[in-house]
Amino acid sequence: MLKQAAFFVVLYLFITNTYAQTRKYSNEFLNIGVSARAFGMGNSVIASCNDVSAAYWNPAGLMRAKEKFQFSVMHSNYFSGIANYDYGGVYKRFDDQNAGGFSIIRFGIDNIPNTIDLRGPSGEIDYNRIKTFSAADWAFMGTYSHMLRNGNTSIGGTAKLIHRTIGSFANAWGFGFDFGMQHKKDDWIFAVMARDVTFTFTGWKYTFTETEKAQLQQTGNVVPQSSLEVATPRIIGGVSRKITLNEKISMLPEANLQITTDGRRNSLISTRAGSVNPSLGVETNYADIVFLRVGIYNFQKEKDILGKTKTTLQPTIGVGLKLNNLMVDYAFTDIGGSSAALYSHVFSLRLGIGKVETEE
Repeated sequence: MLKQAAFFVVLYLFITNTYAQTRKYSNEFLNIGVSARAFGMGNSVIASCNDVSAAYWNPAGLMRAKEKFQFSVMHSNYFSGIANYDYGGVYKRFDDQNAGGFSIIRFGIDNIPNTIDLRGPSGEIDYNRIKTFSAADWAFMGTYSHMLRNGNTSIGGTAKLIHRTIGSFANAWGFGFDFGMQHKKDDWIFAVMARDVTFTFTGWKYTFTETEKAQLQQTGNVVPQSSLEVATPRIIGGVSRKITLNEKISMLPEANLQITTDGRRNSLISTRAGSVNPSLGVETNYADIVFLRVGIYNFQKEKDILGKTKTTLQPTIGVGLKLNNLMVDYAFTDIGGSSAALYSHVFSLRLGIGKVETEE
C-alpha cells in the first residue's frame, strides 16, 4: 500500500512543483547532508569538516584531511524505508597545497507501481499490466581545494551536475557551483560556504504518452510543459574551537548560521528577502578512538491546537569509532519523533590511506 500511495504522491509533487522559474525547494535533496558525523552534530560542520565529506560541506576542508587518500560511503532511509538516500565520495591529496575529490549522491524511491494500465481494453482489472518505475535524484560533484601560502587559509570549489528522473515520464539535467573558505587561527577555525553561488539551473523535459496525458486530465491534473528551475544562493557561516581537557579528551563545539535568499521560509528568522536558521553541534573525542556527538538544528515555528505559535527544533546524537584507518559513524536524528520525514538512522564508513603531517 505504501508503494502504491507513493506513485500518486510522486506524480502530484512532480506536477505541482515544476512551473515556477525560481523555487524555494529546488533540488532540495542536495541540502540533506552527508556523513553520520555531520548528522550527529546537527549538520554544524562547515568549519570543522576535514575529511572526504568536506567536498560536500565545505570544499576548503579537503586540505585539512589527515590522509593522502580517503573513501567514504553512507546509507540511510526516508519515510520509514520507502526512499533510500546514498552517498559515496573519494578524495586525494596531490601535494601540500592542492587536493581534489569526486562525490555521488542518490535520493530515490524504487519499485513504484504504475497503475495507469491496470485495466485492460475491455475494462477488466489485470494486475499483470502493472509496471514499476523509479523516481531518483542524482548529483555528481567534482571538487578542488587549495591551501594559500600563509598555510592557515584554504579555499575550494565544487561543480555539481544534477540528473533527476521520474520513470519514463520526465527527466531533468542541471548544473551549479559551490565555493567555500576555512581560516585557522590557533585553536579556532572560521568558515564561509556559498551554495549555488552562481545559481543552480535545472531544466525539465516531459515525455508522457497519450494514454498518460488522458489519465492526468481525467483526474483533474494539468499536463506539464518543459520548464526551468532556478535554485538561489544560500550562505553559511561557521566557527569552531578545539578545547583540550587533558591528554586523551578534547571537545570540538561548532556553531553555524545559514542564510537563504529565496524569500520567507519556516525558519527562526524569516523576512521577505530571506531567512536565517542556526545550528549547533559538539563532538567529544577520547584518545582519537571514540567520538560522541550531539547537535540541534531545523528550528521552525509551529502552531499548536490552540493557535499559539511555538518554536521547535530537531536534536541529534551520534557516535564514532576509529579503528586504525577505518572510521565507523552512526547518528540518530529523530529524537522524540521530531522529524516529519521519519528520517532517523544514518550509517557511514570512511577509509583513509597514507598519513599526512598536520598541525592538529
